[in-house]
Amino acid sequence: MNLYLLLAAVVIIVCVLCNRISSRFGIPMLLAFILLGMAFGSDGILHIPFEDFKMAEQICSVALIFIMFYGGFGTKWSAAKPVIGRAVLLSTAGVALTALFTGLFCHFALHMEFGESFLIGSLISSTDAASVFSILRSRRLNLKYHTASLLEVESGSNDPCAYMLTTMLLAVMGGGELHAGAIVLSIAAQVAFGLLGGVLVAYVTVKALRTFKLHTEGFDTALVFGMALLSYALPSMLGGNGYLSVYMFGILLGNSKLKTKKALVHFFDGITGLMQMLLFFLLGLLAFPSRFPMVVGIGLAVALFLTFVARPLVILALLGPFRSRINQQIFLSAAGLRGAASIVFAIMAVTHPAIIRYDVFHIVFFIVLFSILIQGTLLPFAARKLDMIDEKEDVLKTFTDYAEEAPVQFIEFRVKKNHPWAGSLVKDILLPPETLLVQIRRKDSHEMVTPDGNTMLNEGDKMVLSARANGIAKDVELSELLLSEGHAWIGKRISEIDLEPGRLVVMALRGEDVIIPNGGTLLHAGDILVIKEDFAIASAPSKANGMRLAGKKD
Repeated sequence: MNLYLLLAAVVIIVCVLCNRISSRFGIPMLLAFILLGMAFGSDGILHIPFEDFKMAEQICSVALIFIMFYGGFGTKWSAAKPVIGRAVLLSTAGVALTALFTGLFCHFALHMEFGESFLIGSLISSTDAASVFSILRSRRLNLKYHTASLLEVESGSNDPCAYMLTTMLLAVMGGGELHAGAIVLSIAAQVAFGLLGGVLVAYVTVKALRTFKLHTEGFDTALVFGMALLSYALPSMLGGNGYLSVYMFGILLGNSKLKTKKALVHFFDGITGLMQMLLFFLLGLLAFPSRFPMVVGIGLAVALFLTFVARPLVILALLGPFRSRINQQIFLSAAGLRGAASIVFAIMAVTHPAIIRYDVFHIVFFIVLFSILIQGTLLPFAARKLDMIDEKEDVLKTFTDYAEEAPVQFIEFRVKKNHPWAGSLVKDILLPPETLLVQIRRKDSHEMVTPDGNTMLNEGDKMVLSARANGIAKDVELSELLLSEGHAWIGKRISEIDLEPGRLVVMALRGEDVIIPNGGTLLHAGDILVIKEDFAIASAPSKANGMRLAGKKD
């Protein structure tokens, strides 16, 4: 027992060190985890014997649940919305075409049997969310034309389609008969139960987090942890696609207004990182490098065809009608990274009773190594050479964990006895420059009030001010709103806009300028508004706009 715990501790620590080294030298960190597993494995330095594909499949499937959940949870819908049509097209038709082109290549060029040709095509038909997210975030690739969001949604949502293709082919190869009607019915059931499961679990989770106050800190994250497992298991038991369900659950939960959003981001960011370490290390541990010489010919041929023929053809066929820019199409072709999901699906093939002549696990493993090592390492270089970098963009803003990115902080203090503000209206008090009264917390009733100019300050009230200053104020949650062309608020002053009760504009980003607004601030096209959200269950009635404070107009 102690030996296994010691080994686990050493592996985790070395993975963290590998992360730092890989970031320094520009090598994708997930590749380092795989190589570390290979070094520990049967053909490696420590010669740890491990060839239990069934156990590996179960462990890796659980790890994939949380990786896919966090892929959806971190996808910011407002950033993904402009590209959602193209992304869904790539994650469905793109996967099918990739499997078709690769299967035809394996059958006619490499003379493999028909079933195994298209099985390999299906196994590597999806791009890898963990690899794409890792490179985009770690290298801060701020891409033009919403390309980061397009890649994130495509790679996060295309694994379910690859999973369906793989399971259907394995069923046929195992002796089953799938007629056209049965295929359509199977796909419909997987998609319908998958989407329905994700939506229902997300609805129940959001309702529970908003309605019930969990008195023990951390239990809200435990609740979401359990619901993520439920969102996979429940649809799977009914014949639905569990991976589609958990991804949908992540998207809906991540884009809901939750008081505990920041804590959930921190928790699942850590969990997902740990799952990626576990997944890639275990896959490396399962591999036998001594078997690579037997598959290098097929693996290299398929990897080169996939990278330079199949993926570009798919991008051209599906995005060409959208008149996507040539440099964007070339970059998207280069960014079709394969990763852990392909290897996990290959483990499924190995453990399936279907008769498979080729070593599909090590073939797919070799293709993934090629993809991460060559494509992943060269991706930042390709982005610069193709003029795809836009320094005005921020790839991190395509994720939902925005709150800590705002250059505005909150100061909290109490109106003490005999304070001159006690008994005064908000409009009659003099605040320091570039500060704004965001919230009042009543001493006796514990109500949280979003103030306007006519709100009365009482003795014992706790005031929360936003300003460019250091301070700590808990329970203040932010969201971001871009005033794009045609938005109804453009040309209006803050006092004139119609905000929901409890919402308050606390900051405006105008180019490189940070504006702490007041009621007279004029809104321009392109402004990014940071809005304080109110998650209080019961609060005092207030006017629709809490920004109607006295102040000079711009």
